[in-house]
Amino acid sequence: KRQTTTGASESKENTKPPSTTHRASFFSPDNKDSIKLREKWAKDTLNNLLDYLLKGDGCVGIFDATNSTKARRKMIYETIMERSSGQLKVLFLESICNDQSIIEDNVRLKLQGPDYKNMDPNLALKDFVGRLKNYEKAYETIDEDEEKLKNFQFVKMIDVGRKVIACNIKGFLASQIIYYLLNFNLNDRQIWITRHGESTDNVLGKIGGDANITERGLKFSKALKRFMCYQKEEFNKKQLKKFKERLFIKKKYSMDLLNEENNSFNENGNDDDNDDDDNTDDNDSIESPPEEASFSVWTSMLQRSIQTVQDFPEELFDIKEMKMLDELGAGKCDGMTYEEIQQKFPQDFKARLENKMTYRYPGMGGESYLDVISRLKPVITEVERTTNHILIVTHRVVARVLLSYFLNLNKESIGELDIPLHVIYLFEPNPFGVEWSMYEYDEKTDWFHKVNPEQLENSKKVKQIGISFKERRYSVIPTAPRRYPTTSSSSSTSANSNLNSLPFPSSRSTSNLKSLNALSTGSVGVSGDVSNSGSSNSSSKNSDISSNSNNSNNNYS
Repeated sequence: KRQTTTGASESKENTKPPSTTHRASFFSPDNKDSIKLREKWAKDTLNNLLDYLLKGDGCVGIFDATNSTKARRKMIYETIMERSSGQLKVLFLESICNDQSIIEDNVRLKLQGPDYKNMDPNLALKDFVGRLKNYEKAYETIDEDEEKLKNFQFVKMIDVGRKVIACNIKGFLASQIIYYLLNFNLNDRQIWITRHGESTDNVLGKIGGDANITERGLKFSKALKRFMCYQKEEFNKKQLKKFKERLFIKKKYSMDLLNEENNSFNENGNDDDNDDDDNTDDNDSIESPPEEASFSVWTSMLQRSIQTVQDFPEELFDIKEMKMLDELGAGKCDGMTYEEIQQKFPQDFKARLENKMTYRYPGMGGESYLDVISRLKPVITEVERTTNHILIVTHRVVARVLLSYFLNLNKESIGELDIPLHVIYLFEPNPFGVEWSMYEYDEKTDWFHKVNPEQLENSKKVKQIGISFKERRYSVIPTAPRRYPTTSSSSSTSANSNLNSLPFPSSRSTSNLKSLNALSTGSVGVSGDVSNSGSSNSSSKNSDISSNSNNSNNNYS
């Protein structure tokens, strides 16, 4: 809607500066022309959404608009009921913000958005404050009359979840939405995900087990502690910078409101609220900087994960062990190499290659990817709920599922994700999505450097799910390379003499993926020469396990 507004304005006034394309007066309840136009756009957008649900492949639609009057909500409800013959269920979500700090944060975010991207900050702030005032004039909360309507479901979320009111909720999906709203938050925080340090079983190519970490794994763990402490400090610096920006907006916002109230006083001769205004200014002046966020560290209950964080100081990090973060159970294949599984259980080996998502390892404790997804749901809910920073030290399959969640990928993409050892993934939720980045550990410098996912040799563009109707958005993800025969290089570990017979490299860094030069099926926009030699330094550093298997084109891991 706002993009259409901007476009319409530019077509009529294309000779004027960008600031003229945004006017608070457009949202005034007294502007009859704009009301007609906004109602038309709302109706057209709603019909587009219903086409997606009734004629397309949509299951759930979110109609994001300023549905803040009873008349607008009545139009929406009646249109949906008429077009769907009463088959679609409707859930209204009303967000009410009384907390001044939340409103100020919303103003700051709005000024950074597309509506005000090219505007002078002072003009943008003045315009948006005017827009808020116009919204407030016409605002009608959901009341008892609407509550009495048959099948009228609604949720009122006050101050971003501080208080949630639900009415007439029916069905599984609606109840799950309530559950999510009770647990999510918009606090600035960082979510770090990594695998444990290299273990002895990684070097031997064995799956499962409860092995200890190697010397290389220990070195990684010590660097990880220092890196997390550094990132914690850097985050605090960013928060202080945002705090200063917020104080500027708070001051300007308060001045604009005060000017409006003074104008109202001059017109009406009413000064009843002057004392309250003075008290508000006094309270504003003593606002303190944000407190430093706590930092939680979650590990699995396996030794290689626990040992990776053994040097983390407990006075700085809240460390917890969770069974739900354990690696996928390998059943009777636990402790075996993939070559041994292929020899002893050829049918199981083939079945897993054909459908990794649903294949469950035989024997007690054997799991499938779907089993892991199911047991991780409470973990994901807790990640959404907590306001702390989190470092999750886990295992390959668990990390794949968590990355797929934050990258908004479908289940079919989970098994293709490459999660090398000694690489950390950072996710930073914000109101417009999740920003992510990855860092690779360099043994030579004993530090981490940021990796550009677009430049990975083994990568793939995967369409995200749950995106707006007719919008196509993609994530570039690191994918597990195909296994090509290579010549085994020397390693710092005594076990390397046995590595050449193993079918996949279980311990590798993103830099060494380049030496493999192999792309997963369906890769987009990446190229490279296939080389069997690679870099001896890189191979030695990562204790890579080379492959002479006839099935080297398959992704086993």
